[in-house]
Amino acid sequence: MFRKKSVLTFLKAQVAAFLGGITDYGVMILLTEIFKLHFTFSILISGTVGAIINFSINRFWVFKNQSNYSSHINSQLFKFALVVLGSISLKSFGTLIFQKLFQIDYRIGRLITDLFVSYGFNYPLIKYWVFRINEKQNAIQSN
Repeated sequence: MFRKKSVLTFLKAQVAAFLGGITDYGVMILLTEIFKLHFTFSILISGTVGAIINFSINRFWVFKNQSNYSSHINSQLFKFALVVLGSISLKSFGTLIFQKLFQIDYRIGRLITDLFVSYGFNYPLIKYWVFRINEKQNAIQSN
């Protein structure tokens, strides 16, 4: 039962990440190609938009961690914001490295960077820190 729930949570988190990520990537392309912003600035803006989508889906569907206590959501938002700042920084820096050092188009460099950041940084922090469910919450959700 535990494994099945963990796999389901992981898969649902990937759906949330995909929806936030596709929005993030699309807005980045729009801002860079149409509005001619440098891709590092586009990543900052698009990452924020994608993060709002990702947070909402994670909170209400993936982890179902929806306590109505304002201090609880404020804590989740603060933690999530820190993860997003780290994520955006890693994505901007990684994309820049791929583009400058390896002459890889920023769109491809961004996709490569996203794979590492999503699985190695975002998912573990979101699951085990932002939306961590303690034993008391787990008992309530099981009922």
